[in-house]
Amino acid sequence: MTPSGAIANRKIDVHGLARVEGEGSLHVAIRDGVLEQVELEIFEPPRFFEAFLRGRSFEEPPDITARICGICPVAYQMSACAALEDACGVEVDSRIGKLRRLLYCGEWIQSHALHIYLLHAPDFFGCRDAVELAALDAAAVQRGLRLKKTGNHLMETVGGRAIHPVNVRVGGFYRAPSREEIAALIEPLRVARAESLETVAWVGGFDFPEIEGDYRFVALSHPDHYAIEAGRIVSSDGIDASAAEFAEIAVEEHVKRSTALHSRLRGRDPYLTGPLARYALNESKLPPIAREAAAAAGLGPVCNNPFKSVIVRAVELLFACDEALQLATEYEPPEPPAAKVVPRAASGAGATEAPRGMLLQRYELDAEGTIQSARIMPPTAQNQLTIESDVRQVVESGLELGDAELTARCELAIRNHDPCISCAAHFLDVSIDRS
Repeated sequence: MTPSGAIANRKIDVHGLARVEGEGSLHVAIRDGVLEQVELEIFEPPRFFEAFLRGRSFEEPPDITARICGICPVAYQMSACAALEDACGVEVDSRIGKLRRLLYCGEWIQSHALHIYLLHAPDFFGCRDAVELAALDAAAVQRGLRLKKTGNHLMETVGGRAIHPVNVRVGGFYRAPSREEIAALIEPLRVARAESLETVAWVGGFDFPEIEGDYRFVALSHPDHYAIEAGRIVSSDGIDASAAEFAEIAVEEHVKRSTALHSRLRGRDPYLTGPLARYALNESKLPPIAREAAAAAGLGPVCNNPFKSVIVRAVELLFACDEALQLATEYEPPEPPAAKVVPRAASGAGATEAPRGMLLQRYELDAEGTIQSARIMPPTAQNQLTIESDVRQVVESGLELGDAELTARCELAIRNHDPCISCAAHFLDVSIDRS
């Protein structure tokens, strides 16, 4: 093994990186002790969903786009509905909106619990996976599994099933759950809220590298609550746009090393969506229980340390449990469960907050409601350039580390952002080339 900090011609390949979904690689080149190159190579096969959608009825995208991801299908369904209802000039009843928010909370609960306990936490304990973590702290892993189960149960109750829900349609739902069905969620959600509070305290005790990112945050914001399923798109440097307006200023470009598009804001640098962005732009909208837990875990109103994103996700997990509990307690079934939607020749855009970040969809319809064009901007595609920048900073601050430790820190820097299989971002190979 070449000593830490030594200069040599070397290349290290790490295959089968776990706890990140998709297919890709990370290449780091260090020449004469200076970082020369950091590239995320995304090589998951193109999925062509936008091409699949052309020529389809406006009623089909919620079911088709849900198949993009088995972990955040509701995000795709909700942003599709928002875009198509925008195109058709439809506003849904407030009770439909609350039921959508409840369903979305279920997705946040199961996804955040999965990421925190099974994908991310093992890094902070030096474990290869959640199985090793369970050997050290079985109670914590069991808590995470219970939280995920509660989120899945909520999605099944409202959406018809936990993976690729079947009850969502443009305009609302095919069927509204009964009061009794929603009432059965109240006690599990009350338990989940208590366990998510424990989660915030648990992750707040992790040891974090002292790294601060210089981020342009972008997220939805709503005047009345912490934004999930609706709001305007705002940024830390003054953007305040509708989804349609943002679609005009967000530029997607191909790069040779990636099958996923890279997003920039026109005339601006890359940006970051996701928990850090939502928290920085909307912390004041969190309920008191979440804000107090965040402060107790050491967070201020803005968190720029990407490694502490696990704390922010835990705070959002607590928020989602608390919000779902309130929505379930106050539930009134929408009657009818869906608004009438009449197609027209128009375009529409909609954005919602997937667990990993903002997700935008845009559609153009003809007079019969046939889709003429479709555009889908998933959060990981928007975040790729910023993730790459994070890795660069990690490497530059850790050039004195040995290859094994530096590789592990690079992998952790990627997992901080929970890149998703549906966004073509699973890093299977990591290579460090020192010469």
